[in-house]
This record gives sequence, C-alpha cells and structure tokens, in this order.
Amino acid sequence: MNILVVTVGKLKEKYLKMGIDEYVKRLGPYAKIEIVEVADEKAPETLSDQEMQIVKKAEGERILAKIPQDAHVVAMAIEGKLISSEDLAKNLDQLATYGKSKVAFVIGGSLGLSDEVMKRANEKISFGRITYPHQLMKLVLVEQIYRAFRINRGEPYHK
Repeated sequence: MNILVVTVGKLKEKYLKMGIDEYVKRLGPYAKIEIVEVADEKAPETLSDQEMQIVKKAEGERILAKIPQDAHVVAMAIEGKLISSEDLAKNLDQLATYGKSKVAFVIGGSLGLSDEVMKRANEKISFGRITYPHQLMKLVLVEQIYRAFRINRGEPYHK
C-alpha cells in the first residue's frame, strides 16, 4: 500500500519530527509512506470570514496539486466521522482488499481544509472533537496508521 500524508505548513519542532521519523521507519515493512508538506498561506492573526476562505482556498490548491488522481482521499476533519484505531485498521484493510493501493490522508492548516479539498475527499474522519495543532496531528496520524497495520497483522501493540 502507498500512503501519502499531505499537510499544510513546515514542521519545525524537533521532537515532533523525531516522533514522525520513528513511525515512518516502523511503517517500512508494511507500506510505502510519503509525507508532503505544502506551504501555509501567510495571513494576519485576525481574519474576516472572506479572508479565511481565501487562505483556505490557496492552501487547498497546493494540497490538491499533490494528490494523485487515483488516490483514495481521507480528510482529517474535526467534523468528520469519529473512528477508533480498530475502525482505521478495518478501513485500510478494506481499501487494500478492493484495490485501492494509494491512500492520501490530508491535514489542513490552522484554519482547516478548503471546500474544494473536502469535496475531493472520499471520506472525512476525526480522531476526536478536540482541536489538535496540525503539527501534532501529523504525529498522531502516522502513529495511528502504524497501529492500524499492526492490528491488521495480528501483531502486538500497546493499548
């Protein structure tokens, strides 16, 4: 399986980079994983609704340019379907079974994902109703992808 994780913004925190690198390395025997960062749109701290839409649209265009046409797209969205680790594992297993070997997970910037990205998504999932910083979400997501492969293989992993 080929997994693409597209995120907005450059990861600067060394401790998060180290954690992501560790899970990417652990995923090596299970899947090919690529993490792509697209530039975030520079914007002032306070924005009008219209300005927010402009920022999300610009970031969304960068995201969509990185997603292959034949990829199954999973948008990480707070309003998405709440899923468990087991649900994610089952979902990835079903995608592989039915020939969807390219899966793209998308994490938006601080304002979320554009309408265009949400329309392109085949599904929208959430790891909870709390807001995570998008940089931390990248680490949580790659850990959950690793956990999903361990679950699907029946291999032990802490609960």
